[in-house]
Amino acid sequence: MEYPLKKTEVQWMEELGEERYRILRQKGTERPHTGSYNLHYEKGTYCCGACGEPLFESNSKFDAHCGWPSFDDSISGKVKYVLDKTHGMIRTEIICANCGGHLGHVFNDGPTTTGQRFCVNSLSINFKE
Repeated sequence: MEYPLKKTEVQWMEELGEERYRILRQKGTERPHTGSYNLHYEKGTYCCGACGEPLFESNSKFDAHCGWPSFDDSISGKVKYVLDKTHGMIRTEIICANCGGHLGHVFNDGPTTTGQRFCVNSLSINFKE
């Protein structure tokens, strides 16, 4: 896929550091209940941890009790969806539409009217008040 923001993998590694690179560029996952934004509920915007693009508003965040930050919606046009058949499962991967950074996955089991649960790695996002 092509994304507006283009960088080499060497550039990404230098900018992100080892752990963020593993998650955002290599589609890794952080351990549940370890991320700084799992139980974070301040008002603001959650942005891509790689490029800073706004992705989720705080009013869409909820506690799904799954161990990762969860949102019931994304900012329109900011997240792309990709079929993910890894690990013997069929899921929908969510990625930043600007840089292609891996955010996590979206599931159709959310408790709100959207019915969605965007399950996001804390290291894939940053928070801005």
